Amino acid sequence: MHGEYKVPGGKLVVVDLDVVDGALRDVRVAGDFFLEPDEALFDINRALEGANADLPAPELAGRIDAALPEGTVMFGLTSEAVGVAVRRALANATDWHDYDWQLIHTGPQSPALHMALDEVLTAEVAAGRRAPTLRVWEWESPAVIIGSFQSLRNEVDMESAERHGMTVVRRISGGGAMFVEPQSTITYSLYVPDSLVQGLSFADSYAYLDDWVLAALGDMGIKAWYQPLNDIATDAGKIAGAAQKRMVGENGAVLHHVTMAYDIDADKMLDVLRIGKEKLSDKGTKSAKKRVDPLRRQTGLPRAEVIDRMIASFRNRYGCSVGEVTEQELSRAQELAQTKFSSPEWTARVP
Repeated sequence: MHGEYKVPGGKLVVVDLDVVDGALRDVRVAGDFFLEPDEALFDINRALEGANADLPAPELAGRIDAALPEGTVMFGLTSEAVGVAVRRALANATDWHDYDWQLIHTGPQSPALHMALDEVLTAEVAAGRRAPTLRVWEWESPAVIIGSFQSLRNEVDMESAERHGMTVVRRISGGGAMFVEPQSTITYSLYVPDSLVQGLSFADSYAYLDDWVLAALGDMGIKAWYQPLNDIATDAGKIAGAAQKRMVGENGAVLHHVTMAYDIDADKMLDVLRIGKEKLSDKGTKSAKKRVDPLRRQTGLPRAEVIDRMIASFRNRYGCSVGEVTEQELSRAQELAQTKFSSPEWTARVP
């Protein structure tokens, strides 16, 4: 069995192993990481040899930590990452490079249609009718998008939203509210088979699926990092938030979407969103304005160029061909946009 795990912000860890009578055998750890002393690699292999194949990654990491000599230095590698690579080997997890990725980047669409496309395209990947896809959104109108489990009245001042001409919709993933103005936001979705994140914890999958965009930002001169559970941050503040929805079944799929602040009208955002003190309490700031630092100021680049560079970075890493939403997918999404995502029953399902 073979498993690979790219440590977010770190190096690649590769594990090859066999399983005999429920135990790990002939374990071989490799990768482009740095490790001192050299002999510590063999200590890692020995620590995993004979381990129960059902052990979760943290317990595998514990075995490794107990076996490493004092003073061991890991760079681009953690014992937890080795444990994750083992779990991915045992789960027959796939890799980014195993797929022929598609890119969808079309003209502006309504907020409700964006919500519907996320549901439809994730289902199509789960059914095996669509290749894994990166979709970059363009917005037809300003909007507030609330998480699947958020209270509408607690999150949005509806009178202010209406005064500013903002549509309020609810998405299928959890997480917090998104404040969107068409030329001030960069939003993208990844629709991936669940095999891509096999062996990863829910939290680890966020970092794993965000890693490519951290590299893209780095190419633009922005040192960004994943901040658990679902933020992308820099020294200047938060620049993006992610959310996920998993469709389980025989052939599952994961929707992972990210909204990035290219520019933002902070006063308008605070007028429309009801951002409570409790939400800010764990962010180290008393002001929501200080939480978000737009990409326009940090990059000095036009929004379109930031998007082009992000797409180019993804393509250079994993390859992708230009695709499109099929007629059948669009028809289904348009129906859902009308019957579900524009309906008061869905939008106010948590009043």
